[in-house]
Amino acid sequence: EARVTAIGGEGGMDLRDYFAAMAMQGQLSIRENVTALAREQIKLEDVCIASYEVADAMMKARQA
Repeated sequence: EARVTAIGGEGGMDLRDYFAAMAMQGQLSIRENVTALAREQIKLEDVCIASYEVADAMMKARQA
């Protein structure tokens, strides 16, 4: 199982969680998304779900 660790660290998060975190970071870097979150037009849970959907697609692409 692929894991992402900090330099000199042990354990770390699995690659799927890392991909999801990067996808979420990208979504939250878009000003319109942050504004929509602040106005509760989109739910944070939906951002999380979408981030894992991206991560799952990336994991699948790694197997190809």
